[in-house]
Amino acid sequence: MGKGDRKTPKGKRYASSYGNARPHKAVKKAAAVTKAPVAKKAAVKKKA
Repeated sequence: MGKGDRKTPKGKRYASSYGNARPHKAVKKAAAVTKAPVAKKAAVKKKA
């Protein structure tokens, strides 16, 4: 795969284009997404 292959990152750099092989920014995982806080149940009191 060389400069003329537009499906590779090297070819994208040579052609000065972007796409799946060469995104504009590095794709980050969805680790920044936080879960909604879980409501805790009230503690059940036992009779003695």
